[in-house]
Amino acid sequence: MSFPKNFLWGGATAANQCEGAWNQDGKGDSICDHNRAGSRTSNTHRTFDLEIDTEQYYYPSHTAIDSYHHYKEDIALFAEMGFKVYRMSIAWSRIFPNGDESVPNEAGLQFYDNVFDELAKYGIEPLVTISHFEMPFHLGKKYDGFLDKRTIGFYENYATTLFERYKNKVKYWLTFNEINFGTMDHGKRISGLFNRDYTETEQYQALHNVFLASAKAVVAGHKINPDFKIGCMLAYITMYPKTCRPEDVLKTQQINEKFNFFCGDVQVKGKYPYFMKRYFAKNNIQVDITDEDKALLQAGTVDYYTFSYYMTTCITDDLENRDDKTGGNLFGGVSNEYLETSDWGWQIDPVGLRYTLNQIYSRYEVPLMVVENGLGAFDEVESDGSINDDYRIDYFKRHIIEMEKAIDDGVDLIGYTPWGCIDLISAGTGEMSKRYGFIYVDRDDEGNGTLARSRKKSFHWYKQVIESNGENLS
Repeated sequence: MSFPKNFLWGGATAANQCEGAWNQDGKGDSICDHNRAGSRTSNTHRTFDLEIDTEQYYYPSHTAIDSYHHYKEDIALFAEMGFKVYRMSIAWSRIFPNGDESVPNEAGLQFYDNVFDELAKYGIEPLVTISHFEMPFHLGKKYDGFLDKRTIGFYENYATTLFERYKNKVKYWLTFNEINFGTMDHGKRISGLFNRDYTETEQYQALHNVFLASAKAVVAGHKINPDFKIGCMLAYITMYPKTCRPEDVLKTQQINEKFNFFCGDVQVKGKYPYFMKRYFAKNNIQVDITDEDKALLQAGTVDYYTFSYYMTTCITDDLENRDDKTGGNLFGGVSNEYLETSDWGWQIDPVGLRYTLNQIYSRYEVPLMVVENGLGAFDEVESDGSINDDYRIDYFKRHIIEMEKAIDDGVDLIGYTPWGCIDLISAGTGEMSKRYGFIYVDRDDEGNGTLARSRKKSFHWYKQVIESNGENLS
């Protein structure tokens, strides 16, 4: 079996990592705009500043790759590759600068009208993430973000504004990016929790309110346009037990349930799974969940399930005492000696993608999309301007082969949007040198460069993949 005829090949970005223009045309500052640059080579993490100080520090999102002014050029390049779909996000604070206004910023709405019209010119379907870690800073500062139930209403107003404005231009929507990040201690900020230290009860109450906001958006969207397809998006970190020891297997199951299954169960099945009720009771976590909330979660289940897949990890019951821990997207673990690693220490596991697709589909049986997947690597520009990223081609080739096998297994996989189809700033480190794209952008980690775009070797390879609907991977 090959890829279906209507398979959605494309690529993915996020506004805060590519748009720039952080304070232009009425845009307010988002949480991401307060993140300084970090560096893997110097082992420095991104610092979050309550007050932005551009005279002293560099904030990568403020310019990023300036797609706000280059979107026509970028979309033309996506079209040249043959994209069927382009996953992008809308910057919440470009539409509602503070988040709690009743009237939107028209200049922001018009910008995305222009983007969607440009995509339509080339027959590219937009796949829009409504909130990709881009909460207006004001909502966190004044309301503690989603810890305050009023923020549910602010989000619903924002989502409804988008649905009404773009009901004839956008079909595919995602409510929140990597929503399960909110289960982790260092993921509190995306829920708007950054003013003080927060309890675990407050963390999960905020996440519960995010679930309610998502459900309200699904209900509202389907009323505005019944043809809308509204999905969820999770960071999926596939986990293997490090050994056959029952203790390692049990620990893997427990972490997998909490990180990978919990949020998907709420958004696809419309209810909290039994294991989270057990976790709440065991840890004295008291989340206020009303009967009305339960009914809303049932009414606001998603139409399809999307996820990011970059790596897998191994779990052991003595994780804290290990000296073979590995890096990764959101979640660490211990190394797997059977896998190679990327320049950033992420374990590369194409076969794991087939396993993951089957695992997710067997649990939910709704259409799936892989909306992030890719290799962050150092790219070298040759003297003639070429970038020979054969390592990236090899990475994608092996993952696409496994996707095709999963389709043959019976998985309803409807689309694939590799992450950072054009080089952009890294969410984790703020670096440009961690490059994912098929398109090179002349920009360095300190914000220097012409921002000129150029095609990598992988650009031409991916074009032939799309032209052949996944048949020609040579």
